Formats: sequence, C-alpha cells, structure tokens
Amino acid sequence: MGGFFMFFEPMYLVFAIPGLLLAGYASFMTKSTFKKYSNTMASSQLTGAQAARQMLNSQGLQDVQIERVEGFLSDHYDPRHRVLRLSPPVHDSPSLSAVGVACHEAGHALQHAQGYVPLKLRSALVPAASFGSKFAYWILFLGITLQGLGQVGGIGASIVNLGLILFTAAVVFSVVTLPVEWDASARAKVQLVSAGIVTPAEQVDAGRVLNAAFLTYLAAAVSSILTLIYFLIRSRR
Repeated sequence: MGGFFMFFEPMYLVFAIPGLLLAGYASFMTKSTFKKYSNTMASSQLTGAQAARQMLNSQGLQDVQIERVEGFLSDHYDPRHRVLRLSPPVHDSPSLSAVGVACHEAGHALQHAQGYVPLKLRSALVPAASFGSKFAYWILFLGITLQGLGQVGGIGASIVNLGLILFTAAVVFSVVTLPVEWDASARAKVQLVSAGIVTPAEQVDAGRVLNAAFLTYLAAAVSSILTLIYFLIRSRR
C-alpha cells in the first residue's frame, strides 16, 4: 500500500496542480473562442471543407482527400492515407472558427508534402509515445512500490528506469508537437488570405481560434514535463 500512496503525496500535487490548472484554462479558452467565432461567418461563405479544399488546391495538393467524421473538434490530418478528416461543425460551417480549424489541418498536409522535419519526427515517435502514455504510469507504480518494499537485486530500480524511459518518449512527443502545431497554424493564417478564403480583418479573428487551440498542446507539454520531473525526483529518493 505504501507505493500506492506515494503517487498522491503532497509533492506530487505541487507538480500536478499547475498542469491541471493550465489544461483547464486551455480547454475553456478553446471551447469558448471556437463558440464565439462560430457565430461569425466568413464573407466568402466557404464552409470549412470548401476552405480546406481551396487551400490545398492552391498548393497543388488536389490528391489530398477531405472526409466528414463525427465528433466535436475531432479534426485531424492522416498522413498515412493523405486524408483530411473534419468534424461536422468544421466541415459544414462557413464560420471563421470552421475555416480556421479546417485550414490549420490543411496546414499539416502542406507540412507532410514539403517534408517538414518536426512532423516527420513526431510521426516516428507515435508508436513509442502511444505505448508510453498507456503503460508508463503502471510500470512506474510497480517499480516504486517494489522500491518501497525494499526489493532486493535492484529489480524495482530497473522497472522504474524502464517506466521513466517510456514516459520520456511521451514527453518528447508532446514537446515536438508544439512546433508542428504552431507551424500548421502559421501556414493556415497566411493561406486563409492568399487563397481568398477570408479578408485580412477576418483572418485576425480566425487566428484567435487557432491561438486558443494551441494552448491545449502547450498545457499538455507543460503537464507532462512537470510529471516527468516529479517521477525523476521520486525515483531517486
């Protein structure tokens, strides 16, 4: 039982609470900003899907497909199948929120086509990061528990080190995600105007949606870094 309560000691809260507060703020800002500009229509009257199509076509990416998928803000670009998947509120609406998000995802398609290095790195990290995010906590819990029980032979320490390696992979993934997402938004902001999707004034408001969404990635990175620092400190005690 001692190992279990180690994960909920006051020191853990010192590292966890800032990340939780930032994540809550980021989620609130993303949803409220998206909702606000969902009520402001682009003067071009292009839906999110049409805006993404126009942006992709302007960059010679006619072969990238666009699909409608269920879910709220489940929008993403699939580099394996070269498909842009947009949620109904983005795919079907001509709002500034919709065209901003759609063109952000189209920005990932541009990154893919141009061999953007951080995107390649993030894609390469997916298997390790996915495994680490699922199992690192359990492995760390087991290792710290064994250490707390005075496990001989260094088994507990070895398990902790394995957990730290797996968790680090997830942390690196979240950090690499930051330039990938920022760059996709930067590309979208330029293309929104140059492709004739919005006016310069409208681009400012659409950009606010993208900036708010970026906070969620920043919060995830900060939270994961703080958690890793906690585990590093805890494992050496």
